[in-house]
Amino acid sequence: MNIIIPMAGMGTRMRPHTLTTPKPLIPIAGKSIVERLCEDIVEVCDEKVEEIGFIVGRFGKKVEESLIGIANNLGAKGRIYYQDEPLGTAHAVFCAKESLFNKVIVAFSDTLFDAQFKLKMNNQGIIWTHKVEDPSAFGVVKKDEKGLITAFVEKPKEFVSNEAIIGIYYFEDGAFLKKELEYLIENNLSKGGEFLLTDALDNMLIKGLRFSTQSVEKWLDCGNKDATVNTNRVVLDLKYEKENMANYDNSLIRDTTIIPPCYIGRNVRISNSKIGPYVSIGEGTIVEGSTIENAMIQTNTKIKDSNIENSMIGNYVVVEKINNEVSLGDYSTITFIKKSFK
Repeated sequence: MNIIIPMAGMGTRMRPHTLTTPKPLIPIAGKSIVERLCEDIVEVCDEKVEEIGFIVGRFGKKVEESLIGIANNLGAKGRIYYQDEPLGTAHAVFCAKESLFNKVIVAFSDTLFDAQFKLKMNNQGIIWTHKVEDPSAFGVVKKDEKGLITAFVEKPKEFVSNEAIIGIYYFEDGAFLKKELEYLIENNLSKGGEFLLTDALDNMLIKGLRFSTQSVEKWLDCGNKDATVNTNRVVLDLKYEKENMANYDNSLIRDTTIIPPCYIGRNVRISNSKIGPYVSIGEGTIVEGSTIENAMIQTNTKIKDSNIENSMIGNYVVVEKINNEVSLGDYSTITFIKKSFK
C-alpha cells in the first residue's frame, strides 16, 4: 500500500500564514495538517503502508526532511516529488508516477477527517465522501441501486447527490490510474489549462472499474483562517483524551486558569491569564496577562495584556494590548499605542 499526498499548492487563501510555511505544515493542535492526515489514513488501513509520496513545490530541504520524518515515524518510506507548474490535480498525482503501483491512496492535503471505518481493500476503487447540505458547491458522486458510482458531477446546478468528494481516493490498481493520468497528459486533454483527476476517474468508469464510496463522520476544512481555527477546535475535541496537554508543564504556568480542551506545547510560559477553551499554543510561546479563546498560536510568540478570540497567530509574533480577532503571519508585531496630537 502506498499513499500519495499532493501538496504543491501556494495556499493563497491562507495568507499571510503561508508566506513562510507551506499550508500542509501549519500545526493543528500541535501536529501539522499533513502529519495528522497521514496518521489518520494509516489508522484506517488494514494493510501496512510501505511508502508515502509527497508532491511538493520547491519548499526547501528543511520541509522535505520533515516530510520524510513523518513517513518514517509511521513505518513507511518517504519520497519527495516535485510539481513545478500548477497544471491540475491529475498532473499533480502523475508527478508521483514512480509510486503508482499496487494499492494506492491519493489524499489531497488541505483536508482532515474523522472516519469510523476500516478501509475495504476488496474494492477496485473507493471514493471517500461526506454528506453536505449544499452539494452545488462541491464535486459529488452519483450512484446506482447497488451503491456503485455511475458518474462524477462537479458542482451540480440541479440535485443529483449530496455525497461530496472529500479528496481522498483508494485504487486497487495504481498502475491503472497511472495509465489513465498519462493518457490525459500525453494527449493534452486539459480543461482551462489543468488536467483533472475526475477526467481520469471518468475514463476508468467507462473501462469498467467499479467505484464504491465510504463516508467519513467529519470533514474538516483547512482552506482559510476561519475554517482552520474551527478545524483546530474540532481536532481538540476529537483528540483531547489521547494528545491534549501531553507536554503540559505546571512549573511554567502560574496564576492562570486553563479551560480544556487546549493544547499547550513544551516550554510555554503563561502567567496571570485565562486560556481556553479551544486554544493551541506552540512551544516556546509566552503569554502574560491575557485572555485567549478559540485560537491557534504557533511557536516562540509573545502575547501580553490582550484579549484574543477566533484568531490565528504565527511564529515569532509579538502581540501587546490588543482586544480583537487577529490573523498574523510569522515575525509580525502588533501593539496598540495611544498617541496624542498637539
